[in-house]
Amino acid sequence: MLTVHHLNNSRSQRVLWLLEELGVPYEIIRYERQPDMRAPKELRAIHPLGKSPVITDSGQTIAESGAIVEYLIETYDNGRLIPPPKTPERLRYSYWLHYAEGSAMPLLLLKLLFNMMPKRAPALLRPLVRKVSNQALTTLVNPQLKQHMAFWESELQKSEWFAGDEFTAADIQMSFPLQAAAARGGLEQGHPRAMDFLARIEARPAYKLALDKGGPYTVGR
Repeated sequence: MLTVHHLNNSRSQRVLWLLEELGVPYEIIRYERQPDMRAPKELRAIHPLGKSPVITDSGQTIAESGAIVEYLIETYDNGRLIPPPKTPERLRYSYWLHYAEGSAMPLLLLKLLFNMMPKRAPALLRPLVRKVSNQALTTLVNPQLKQHMAFWESELQKSEWFAGDEFTAADIQMSFPLQAAAARGGLEQGHPRAMDFLARIEARPAYKLALDKGGPYTVGR
């Protein structure tokens, strides 16, 4: 049986959601984050980098969110969650599938790190670290994040979902950046289509089932 090596409060929640949408049976092996929020060393026995998400299926180990989504769609989907080949929707699908981790999440992770650095710096260095972090956020991270959020909003004005008028696996992949932006990026300010997207995905039965099985999930709102 397909196994999801599930780290609590992580990107692997999207994998559970996709499997629920596909109706694929699976089992979950759970791993808990350490106090410093890192994954436990036990995950290294599954994949050398010790990261999540990771799945095992038919003797294969697959890591990286985008690769896992592509594998599950190719192996188990009947064409419902991916647009037909050689269509504009398929091109958009491929773009958003890779954009989510390649372009959106690095910015959101930088924002998280620069917000955390002053809190974790030694007391004597805290004012300097705060100054550097605020400068990086003001001049680099926040302006780019604002641009990306405006981009999401404009794309969701063109169609109901990211790849077109039908819900696809690209929307599952894009859920994490939008949830992170809603939690710490100010997405709720001036992005009604993006916020409506979040409300619609979080109302899906498969999303709710995955949340019940995956456990508490606080990365989003």
